[in-house]
Amino acid sequence: MEKKKIVKDYEKLPPEVIEKVKEAYPSGYSGNLISYTNIDGLRVSALPFETEEFYYLIRMTVSEAKKFDEADDDLFPDYNSVADVSIDDIDEDQLPVSQDDSDED
Repeated sequence: MEKKKIVKDYEKLPPEVIEKVKEAYPSGYSGNLISYTNIDGLRVSALPFETEEFYYLIRMTVSEAKKFDEADDDLFPDYNSVADVSIDDIDEDQLPVSQDDSDED
């Protein structure tokens, strides 16, 4: 059975689909957009997303995708937590030392 294809704006997706899209693209949307020619002959961009039942093309521009990426802290939980770390908080004794870092000449 062929999957039903749905072209829809991000804001009009059901909340449960939006959560699955976020899980599928944990690094953000902007780097995963595709472009295609719509029925009116216009070049548009969309985020592809597939479930067991549907194949979505979620319409959004690159600038909209970047706004979603920046606005949604859930997309980058590790990145945001690293940004709060100061160099003074790093314990040098905990850092690994490679052979190239030794003081021997």
